[in-house]
Amino acid sequence: MSLIIGLTGGIASGKSTVSSMFTELGITVIDADIEARLAVEPGEQAYNDIVSHFGKGILDEDGTINRPALGAIIFNNEEKRLLLNSIVHPAVRERMAEKRQAAEAANEKAVVMDIPLLFESRLTSLVEKIIVVFVDEKTQLQRLMARNDFSEDEALSRIKSQMPLKDKVDLADEIIDNSGSIEQSRRQLMEILRKWGI
Repeated sequence: MSLIIGLTGGIASGKSTVSSMFTELGITVIDADIEARLAVEPGEQAYNDIVSHFGKGILDEDGTINRPALGAIIFNNEEKRLLLNSIVHPAVRERMAEKRQAAEAANEKAVVMDIPLLFESRLTSLVEKIIVVFVDEKTQLQRLMARNDFSEDEALSRIKSQMPLKDKVDLADEIIDNSGSIEQSRRQLMEILRKWGI
């Protein structure tokens, strides 16, 4: 039996850093963001459904979906946003489930489901244990401004659009405080895996 671990955090909390640590340890990581991109590649069912609902105007010259164009349509239109989610989310879940089943069939000790909106999308039933990557809001704000070249207002609005990290911490089985060095975060991860017998 593989232990299914949910990995989540907030924007600029360092979740990708921790995700890479799992990969370095040889533990399968299934990344929801990557699967979401693959699910809407030309030829995929979700791609066909999106084009039939939103029209060819959202396509680039090479036939791929122009994300900013699609984003502009759904940004201020709740109905269209829900329609897009109803196409993309099931396709992403299906892709993630297939990869998870393959890892379980290979008797891997653990599988990590890297899902940024694990709580917001109510996907906690997909996992057995949850690790939240945490930083305080000041660190989160500074990292986001530096990483994306955002003003403080832009960074704050992105942070506020997500469930507060401190609320996610309350729902976690384990927390990795990523405010310090990468080495400190790695030590916390190794301690969690040791505790869980991985």
